[in-house]
Amino acid sequence: MIDYNFDKEFIWHPYTSLKNPTLVYGVSRGYEDKIVLDDGRIVIDGMSSWWSVVHGYNNSYINNALKSQIDNLSHVMFGGMTHKPAIDLAKKLQKMLPGDLDYTFFADSGSVSVEVAMKMAIQYHYSKGHSKAKFFTVRSGYHGDTYHAMSVCDPENGMHRIFSKTLPLQIFTSDLKVKPDDDWNDSHFDNILKEILALKNDIAGIIIEPIVQGAGGMKFYHPEFLRHFRTICDELDIVLIFDEIATGFGRSGKMFAMEHASVIPDIVTLGKALTGGYMTLAAVVCNKKIRNGISDGSFPVLMHGPTFMANPLACSAANASLDLINSYNFDKISKRVNKYLLEPMKVLLDNKVVKDVRGFGAIAVVEMKRNVEMTIITRELIKRGVWLRPFGKLIYSMPTYISDEKSLQNISDAIIDIINRGLF
Repeated sequence: MIDYNFDKEFIWHPYTSLKNPTLVYGVSRGYEDKIVLDDGRIVIDGMSSWWSVVHGYNNSYINNALKSQIDNLSHVMFGGMTHKPAIDLAKKLQKMLPGDLDYTFFADSGSVSVEVAMKMAIQYHYSKGHSKAKFFTVRSGYHGDTYHAMSVCDPENGMHRIFSKTLPLQIFTSDLKVKPDDDWNDSHFDNILKEILALKNDIAGIIIEPIVQGAGGMKFYHPEFLRHFRTICDELDIVLIFDEIATGFGRSGKMFAMEHASVIPDIVTLGKALTGGYMTLAAVVCNKKIRNGISDGSFPVLMHGPTFMANPLACSAANASLDLINSYNFDKISKRVNKYLLEPMKVLLDNKVVKDVRGFGAIAVVEMKRNVEMTIITRELIKRGVWLRPFGKLIYSMPTYISDEKSLQNISDAIIDIINRGLF
């Protein structure tokens, strides 16, 4: 029995108040793409539990991997020791990632992986005798909740603006307004190029979510921007970081979103789907330039080491998750999401309260003209057998990869119904 009163009084949930907390729903178990609530109601998870539970709940293959591992080794420090699950996982990532993204650092969350990537970039320049320490990024971005990660999130419209006076000041360019299907002209990059050139002696790295900007606004932009970022980073010896925590492992319709541009960064951060949502784990993978730049410098030790770095249980979950990911056809998954979830919702474009309906890969978004009431809309969605977590003006879905035609249609039907009824 869930003690809701204790939860309400003493437990902080994400982005909520303890004095007037957001309504929560107790969960007893999960299976396939379904969540079973404490009162017995069953809802389709249209969020993949914040984009991580891509294989659905209670997956037997990952369950068995964890059961096998826990009888041997649940945790051991990674300082001065190593183990087979971590080595196997690094090998798999090396094989899956393009180019010479070969060198892996295991972190304990997506936000921490961004911190590590930024530290890598700064230490790379430090080892070369440079004092570059600023990061160039794009508005409407989101990179996590820890300190330096917050500094490269949107400073005005993002979730962390109340900390703006205490965060390191980074360099932001305007939104990338050219969409993936728009015609490209190199002049679209002119202003960004001028901004980078003007501050080239200060910029240690450029960090960006490739193609898909997630929690900062669910926006999609043209792949050509990434090619131009790669070119200028090569010319000026700026470290290019791709944050693929949300987009990696198939969410964009390809294994990694960078593949839409055929561009390889110097560093990539990975998380969320990495373990299939079973355990917290992230990876920071860099190329030989970064590895050598740090290792051959006057201070050759990468200064980071979380207690739970490369936790064997988490690595085992990730190894099993990647086995499943490698078995998927992401083109088919994206087409299924487009056909049964996104396309039906385009009828909402005729609704005067809807600003846009858009999608990319296995992502579907309805943008409203005003902010939605999250408590009201989640309650109404649950009545219709669907779980989503809207924010701001966005009602969106990132369903599990195993969600079938019926589940996707139920999600789209529920969203269409509550908007047409004005229940938001």
